[in-house]
Amino acid sequence: MKLNIFVVIFATAGVLYWGCSGSRRTVSPEKEAPTPPIEVPAVVPPAPLAAELFAGKIRAGAERCRAYLPSLLGKRVGVVVNQASLVSGAHLIDTLLALQVNVTTIFAPEHGFRGRAADGELVDDEIDGHSGLPIVSLYGRSKQLQPEQLADLDVVVFDLQDVGVRFYSYLSTLHYVMRACALADKQLFVLDRPNPNGHYVDGPVLEGSYRSFVGMHPVPLVYGMTIGEYARMINGEGWLGDELECPLAVIPCAGYDHRSFYRLPVKPSPNLPNMRAIYLYPSLALFEGTVVSVGRGTDRQFQVYGAPGFEAGEYRFVPQPNEGSTHPPQQGRECVGFDLSKLPIDRLQDRTRLELSYLLDFYREYPDPARFFREDGYFDLLAGTGTLRRQIEHGFDEEMIRASWEADLVDFLEIRRQYLLYLDFLPSSDLH
Repeated sequence: MKLNIFVVIFATAGVLYWGCSGSRRTVSPEKEAPTPPIEVPAVVPPAPLAAELFAGKIRAGAERCRAYLPSLLGKRVGVVVNQASLVSGAHLIDTLLALQVNVTTIFAPEHGFRGRAADGELVDDEIDGHSGLPIVSLYGRSKQLQPEQLADLDVVVFDLQDVGVRFYSYLSTLHYVMRACALADKQLFVLDRPNPNGHYVDGPVLEGSYRSFVGMHPVPLVYGMTIGEYARMINGEGWLGDELECPLAVIPCAGYDHRSFYRLPVKPSPNLPNMRAIYLYPSLALFEGTVVSVGRGTDRQFQVYGAPGFEAGEYRFVPQPNEGSTHPPQQGRECVGFDLSKLPIDRLQDRTRLELSYLLDFYREYPDPARFFREDGYFDLLAGTGTLRRQIEHGFDEEMIRASWEADLVDFLEIRRQYLLYLDFLPSSDLH
């Protein structure tokens, strides 16, 4: 399939341009610069060059302003951002406004523009008190961006920090933004960011009958791609439907590859407070489809897990409402389980697959297995299949479960490799 995509990277005389300093050109919003044509050249892989030039300095796409600023000046720009959309410590909106970009609308994902809304809490439209710009919620009455909401815009910029797990909702927001841009024929710039869980691929591949806002595409639970690479895959695999193709430009990171470990400067959402939680999130989040609390309503979210009535654990905690969760699971009840908050970070970085033992061992020790999984089927939506739950109920061990994923993972890795922009973690990869 022809890809209506270009990757922006400027390399001249051995210098890779990045950053937002230097001369600033002002273009009056009334006098719009001509829209550059959307080209489809061969993708220039940026990571090896960046790694050589910057010796380990990782810079997100948003920090490489010179790669996208010329395409924004003189345009009416909408931005999909939240609290993690930073450019060297400053917010992307402040940076763009300072560079005379005509930002007219903010679109906010789950948890809102400031990243403070609790899990699952619907977010209303509002006005940003600092910039005076309207904020349109993409996690309110509707989670879909409508083409008519783009009528007064020329360009959309998407800059959200993903964590590399299929049910993290920013992927679904990306899908709907891409679909709206395709329908409205508006160019979308995705400012890429490193994936903190981008160093492995694992888990069941989502089956079509389990498609939901916590899983829209046939990818594994952990897919090992940046959000820019993922956007290319959505386009290339035709997942927008109706033969739609989003006019897409990806601004790559500099100095990053899939063997890199990147410490996020701010938490990407309220219940992922630190890197330990981010690394544990893929393995622990399946518990959210069960009676087990993963620490929402505590200060150790996704670093502890337990349930009332469980007797095999050594750690106790009581979830209570807090900023990250206004109605946490098992609120006010003592949960007994395990504390992972002291696990060394380097040990977590060495893991290259899901830690299924947490889930399997807890199920075996739980006193009432018939009531372990939620009745609403949420576990199956998170897993992307009903097979995993049935395997657990029938006593499958870890290797038997993994064997059932293998063929689908092999197929996905072949699809994935077509859209990678950075050196892969697979030793057999011949991408670069």
